[in-house]
Amino acid sequence: MILVQLNKEDFSYDIHSLVKAFFPSENVSVCAVPKKLPEPVSIQIDVTYHPDSIELVMTEKTVRETDRLCFAADYADRRNTKNLLKQNLYKMLSAYTKKTLPWGTLTGVRPVKIPLTMLRQGEDAASITAYMKDTYGTSENKINLSIQIAQRELKLLERLDYEKGYSLYIGIPFCPSTCLYCSFTSYPLSAWKDRIDSYLDALEKEIEYTARQFAARPLNCIYIGGGTPTTLLPHQLDRLLTALERSFDFSSLLEFSAEAGRPDSIDREKLETLRAHGVSRISVNPQTMKQETLELIGRKHTVEQTVESFYLARSLGFDNINMDLIMGLPQETLDDVRNTMNEIRVLAPDSVTVHSLALKRAARLQMQKEDYAGLKIVNTQEHLDTAADACARMGMSPYYLYRQKNMAGNFENTGYAKEGKAGIYNILIMEEVQTIAALGAGSISKRVYPDGNVKRCENVKDVALYIQKIDEMIERKRKLFADF
Repeated sequence: MILVQLNKEDFSYDIHSLVKAFFPSENVSVCAVPKKLPEPVSIQIDVTYHPDSIELVMTEKTVRETDRLCFAADYADRRNTKNLLKQNLYKMLSAYTKKTLPWGTLTGVRPVKIPLTMLRQGEDAASITAYMKDTYGTSENKINLSIQIAQRELKLLERLDYEKGYSLYIGIPFCPSTCLYCSFTSYPLSAWKDRIDSYLDALEKEIEYTARQFAARPLNCIYIGGGTPTTLLPHQLDRLLTALERSFDFSSLLEFSAEAGRPDSIDREKLETLRAHGVSRISVNPQTMKQETLELIGRKHTVEQTVESFYLARSLGFDNINMDLIMGLPQETLDDVRNTMNEIRVLAPDSVTVHSLALKRAARLQMQKEDYAGLKIVNTQEHLDTAADACARMGMSPYYLYRQKNMAGNFENTGYAKEGKAGIYNILIMEEVQTIAALGAGSISKRVYPDGNVKRCENVKDVALYIQKIDEMIERKRKLFADF
């Protein structure tokens, strides 16, 4: 275990994220008040905030004091103080581990926000590169990728009405089964199938409120996610989509997306229902095309079902199909990734999202470590390059990017798309440039103000509580959007 001891509670989140990036398999505790720890400490880092400086001392408990750094700090400039702290902590950790991180000190979800903001301010690629390298120690490879995506995002977002418009997220938190790595708000269908109609009752109530609240504003995007929306039966899907059509004006709609997601949840009638209601973009998500891995991670479908579902969707007229893949899945080799990409190229989807496995605390893979201790998880730049090269050969370019905590290899998730097939909502949720009303259990609404400030309100994650407290969820929105 690694202990970071502070003399006052400041910048603890940033410190934890950076230390965890260097030591992904270690438990990391950051605290200002000494506490009893569940296991012995192997490395201790003391962060001492003096009136005009910060001191870092790193001690390897069984061997020696490893390093000591002290640097000036102007606490009146909090942003600069945080950057200096992270730069020096990064220097210390990099010297100890003898490794660097591809994104340097950047640990946030939205690294593309930096070049996107600077491009809007009139900065060129050279000045953005210098800033990201000097301030965050980001590698040239990742800087170039983020600038390329930011330039593409600017063009894609030109069609949106930032000032008056909004987008809509609908959450369906049910799945056929829970994957080994998953910590999202999802509930196994087998346990909840008798309460889905009650969930839809509550969701329709939230839909009706939102439609009234936003009636005078143009709706730009709808995204139905989860979970797996296609766990709903065809008549339930029809009910939901009919409620949306009845409640909202679709005349300004640029994109209508639904995650078909798990191939074992897809059939002809469900796809025909989506198609009949004008859904323009769907996902058919294999994660991998290796059957042994699918079984290991708890996906209850076969590679053949993925192929069949994809071709079925094509035959019904869907011309914008995304496929999600994960790099760093347990026991997968680089050859497995090459094979997956070769099979995906045969299918020729319109977009591909390449995820790096994120080891979330609430996932079985983390909560039951002793059961999975022998699993090998490897994700390298070569894995990502293999996927990127395959996407390029399919005529796709990167168009959005985000990061998560505890990602295998400390890399990123990147969306690739053919011309005209990029997922606009994916960019919106990452760059926070337009208000999003989010409905359903576990969803988070975001109000984006003209000055760029963002305020949020959350719905409870528990499905039963969401149904029970739907009036309270609506009241939370009422307060957030009272003068919108």
